Amino acid sequence: MSNQSETGLDDRCRDADGEIRRKRGDTLVGTLRDEYGPNFAPGVRSDMRLDTLLDRTGAASLSDFLKNQNK
Repeated sequence: MSNQSETGLDDRCRDADGEIRRKRGDTLVGTLRDEYGPNFAPGVRSDMRLDTLLDRTGAASLSDFLKNQNK
């Protein structure tokens, strides 16, 4: 049996119960810009943590933030 989880939407991994794993709160915005492009969270410093960004924008998750960013 493999230790690796199957990938799901956007190549994100799933937990053992099939739920897509959440991005860690200590992930830096700069790291997310590498994945989502240079226009991710414009006007925000690259050393800001994801959990701080979500708190300041009122987003519940990275997916929620991405949905609202494109509006």
